[in-house]
Amino acid sequence: MRRTPALIVGGGLAGAATAIGLARAGRPHLLIERSRETGDAICGGFLSWRTLETLAGLEIDPDTLNPQRVTRARIFAGNRRAEAALPHPAVSVSRHRLDTVLLAEAKRLGTPIERGVTVREIDGTTVRLADGATIATDALFLASGKHDVRGMARPEEARGDDPTLGIRVRVTPSPALAQSLAGSIELHLFDRGYAGLAMQEDGTANLCMAVHRSRLQAAGSPTQLLEALGREMPALGEWVALIPPNASIDAIANVPYGWRQRTGVDAVFRLGDQAGVIPSLAGEGMGIALASGVAASAAYAKGGSEAGVIWQADFARRLARPIGIASIVRHIAESERATWLLPLLRPSLIQVIANATRMSQS
Repeated sequence: MRRTPALIVGGGLAGAATAIGLARAGRPHLLIERSRETGDAICGGFLSWRTLETLAGLEIDPDTLNPQRVTRARIFAGNRRAEAALPHPAVSVSRHRLDTVLLAEAKRLGTPIERGVTVREIDGTTVRLADGATIATDALFLASGKHDVRGMARPEEARGDDPTLGIRVRVTPSPALAQSLAGSIELHLFDRGYAGLAMQEDGTANLCMAVHRSRLQAAGSPTQLLEALGREMPALGEWVALIPPNASIDAIANVPYGWRQRTGVDAVFRLGDQAGVIPSLAGEGMGIALASGVAASAAYAKGGSEAGVIWQADFARRLARPIGIASIVRHIAESERATWLLPLLRPSLIQVIANATRMSQS
């Protein structure tokens, strides 16, 4: 059995932010990540103005991620549309790029990173790996994202009676798409789901959807769902037509939107989507992941492993407002009411909602 004072499980945003914080505090730690190479997680790729503040605290320059700024949001429901300026400029970036930059910074600061290490089970603060080896730690930072680990899985009831799936596909850029999305993001609302579209730093457009299982089953497959949505929603259909026939469609099942870990466990820090899952239409999931890593590493550096219980409850409190408001907005967005309510959605109200679904600083 190996031992380490602090173990970070997962090298995504929350794990990398934790590693940076612990490295700067001079606290010994180890980060393990199941993928051998940095992939491109299913994610909308939206960094809000609040998230950019968090990145600045990590000394990450947003211009190294994407020099272009997102300043407007367009919302579509049926044949109706609303548009507003965002409260502050934001950034759209691929997870591959963002994760690469953050892990490189953690490594530069001295974080030992072991890749290709899969965790099969967690028992207290002891981790069992796929090869049968175990790692014991005084403080466990669980940053496995939307993927649950046996022994610390999120409750099944959080998924709801009609679970949500996350679906992502890249749209081949065209001059018309590039012009339409320049400085903007789009949110398309439909029955039992929604889709977000944004241009990323690599020149591709990222189309991410949150769809209830019943809607996907009615369509038959992700490809058939995209075709159906393209027919139902002309504004989205114009871009769906640009998706290559053989395009790779990534999916993840049973996303427990609206769930929070309200209580803490001794010596354990649950981070990112393992701490709380905000509906993705809010565009604050990556911000929560980064904020959790920053806050948890600071709490551990100050109070050691014993700080985990109090920290978890405090972080749940910080998540209450953004997740609660985003859940209400999501419920409306996925219903028939979205089409007739959209004309009432004034730019000022869009900005209020955008600000209210941001992560608080403390």
